[in-house]
Amino acid sequence: MPCPRSCPPVISILVKVTNRTPCFSRPEPVGALLVQAFSRNEGRDRAERHVEELGHLVESADLLQKGFRIFAVDRMHPATYLGKGQVENLKNDALHLDVEVVVFNHPLSPVQQRNLENALKVKVVDRTGLILEIFAARARTREGNLQVNLAMLLYQQSRLVRTWSHLERQRGGVGLRGGPGETQIEVDRRLIRDRIHRLTKQLSHVERTRSLQRHARRDVPYFTVSLVGYTNAGKSTLFNRLTSAGVYEADQLFATLDPTMRGLTLPSGQRIILSDTVGFIRDLPHQLIAAFRATLEEVLEADLLLHIVDLSDGEHLEQQRIVMEVLTELGAGHKPVLMVYNKCDRLTNEEPSATDRAASRYDSLIISAKTGQGMSELIQALQRAASKESQVFHLYIPVTDGALLARICREGHVLHRQDREQDISLTVAFAPAAAGRIRKTIEPLLAPQGEPAGIHR
Repeated sequence: MPCPRSCPPVISILVKVTNRTPCFSRPEPVGALLVQAFSRNEGRDRAERHVEELGHLVESADLLQKGFRIFAVDRMHPATYLGKGQVENLKNDALHLDVEVVVFNHPLSPVQQRNLENALKVKVVDRTGLILEIFAARARTREGNLQVNLAMLLYQQSRLVRTWSHLERQRGGVGLRGGPGETQIEVDRRLIRDRIHRLTKQLSHVERTRSLQRHARRDVPYFTVSLVGYTNAGKSTLFNRLTSAGVYEADQLFATLDPTMRGLTLPSGQRIILSDTVGFIRDLPHQLIAAFRATLEEVLEADLLLHIVDLSDGEHLEQQRIVMEVLTELGAGHKPVLMVYNKCDRLTNEEPSATDRAASRYDSLIISAKTGQGMSELIQALQRAASKESQVFHLYIPVTDGALLARICREGHVLHRQDREQDISLTVAFAPAAAGRIRKTIEPLLAPQGEPAGIHR
């Protein structure tokens, strides 16, 4: 919906419900004023760190930050979020800095957003709307665009307000005698509902396709590892370092949206699958979690989660907690997690204690995906995790049964092979699913008791 004339349409999530404009598509940067509120119990230091993160979000959205304001708020005002005096001060600041958009680092209700726009005479965007616009600008694949469009429609559905005063009611009925018809806002809501229904149906097809792909991967005995973490923690850089995938990487928030999967051959010869996923962030919009569920299900199917943490960020413990909360919300809180503290190359000489503290926490590693520091230890940890889940069998395969030998080599990982005159001695590691499928077939071929390792875990 277009904004009032006094409110320039800097960020227009929907123009006519079905036609979305590109994010901040202007030749010159659009000036933005950032707003962060905090309660007196939280403290100003925490608010300053949060507004710094908001500055990175604004930069990722190609906006020009012209200033920020931090307000102490005893209670949230239902009409304008801030108090009357604070809104007046914010209006003067926006006028003085000549900004076109004010970005709140908090979710605003539709009423609060509308009232603030009327009071400030500029476009007002909350944290959720800003993140949605960044996702819209970064989505490249058809699936990504479907997910972002659905999230935007879910967000916009409750934010339609009548801005066309010349459209009171449309006449309905044959010969215009049917009495008053739908109001314009009702038409828009109906169009949004129809569009949501179509997108949900299209995404259900995507979800079925992904389910078939995952089912096909289950038939292949590959150990799967999913990279998760706070946005801009260095997941894509590490993914490229391990797999040479060439995934887009940049020092910006939400550089990666679409999941990418690549194979990695470990020193033992075992092959595993790595997947790079979208980064998480504080107060991640629920619309995005719902829309990207098909993508995030890759996390649910992983055998191991590689939790990447930016050790150089002063808020890395808080970011770590947020990621674990989102994983729990997705239903992946029970998954085994390997903590990997990244960007140790950014630590100054005065910060060795940060590395020591991180290394003492959990089962963690200290690495730098940019310089390659700690890569050998990480690969060894992946190899131990992959072999821990495997089931090892010592088998004697008749030399005449080539088909069975081919199947075992295809579904398992051969650790040792010795060709003899009558048979072939094999020590093979199988993933749990593959071991369950092939167990009855190989039981007659197991080494007799007394010979090394009948079945191990």
